[in-house]
Amino acid sequence: MTKASEGPSAFDRAVRLLALRPHFVAEVERKLRQRGYEAGEIAAAIARLEELGYLDDPATAAEYVRLQRERKGWGRVRLRAELLRRGVSERVAAEVLETSTDEDELELARRELVRWRRGGGGERAQLARRLERKGFPARVIVSVLDEAGLDTW
Repeated sequence: MTKASEGPSAFDRAVRLLALRPHFVAEVERKLRQRGYEAGEIAAAIARLEELGYLDDPATAAEYVRLQRERKGWGRVRLRAELLRRGVSERVAAEVLETSTDEDELELARRELVRWRRGGGGERAQLARRLERKGFPARVIVSVLDEAGLDTW
């Protein structure tokens, strides 16, 4: 069933979605499908939005990664999982995350250590689990625990 005769076109609906916040292509497709638009109309709307530069998964992914690192202190593992969950291709996720270095990851984990200590700290296992949930690899977690003087064993 098409929504074109009943209300806004798929393109117009997608523009409204994009006015609220940046979306990935897969998110727009899913939301339009849920609203009952036909596959052909969705494909045409997506193509037009990409042509106009309103939909750009690599740029949106880069901005998403920047914001989540800044606001939530997420590491590469968590960021990759979130990008894939939102429908970003493996290739785009890898390209965006390859700009992050191990030193960047260590710095983010160190900031999380400071936040953890400000919040009262606790056992080293709590910090390790927190860093793991935020998406830091084991080598980064062990390095931060060592630097903080928190025995890893």
